[in-house]
Amino acid sequence: MTSVVLDASALIAFLRGEPGADVVRQRIAGASISAVNYSEVLKKTIEVNGLPDIVHAHMGTLTVNVVPFDERQARSTAALYPATKSLGLSFADRACLGLGMSCGATVLTTEGKWTRTELPVKIKLIRGKH
Repeated sequence: MTSVVLDASALIAFLRGEPGADVVRQRIAGASISAVNYSEVLKKTIEVNGLPDIVHAHMGTLTVNVVPFDERQARSTAALYPATKSLGLSFADRACLGLGMSCGATVLTTEGKWTRTELPVKIKLIRGKH
């Protein structure tokens, strides 16, 4: 089982060498990412005129597990809505947090507002307070 779940923002920071990439680098071996969040990474790559095939190839050199978004994940993600509604968390945010909860893993992210949730999941900011 994984001890770390990556948010799209954490993987993007790592891939682009942005602030916080060093935190991700230390924990990326054996990490997991929801297929929902991986799709976000690929979409952001396209948005900046990058090639998603290059990101996909790079992912093949890492030991990051892309976890399929299945019916179980769909139910747990939807169940987080009431607890996260006031913070404006997106579907993808909840998918990441739900995966972290189901794995009992620490979630790596740049999203500071996540630390204001009262969910039973450890959240580590890769930038700022860490």
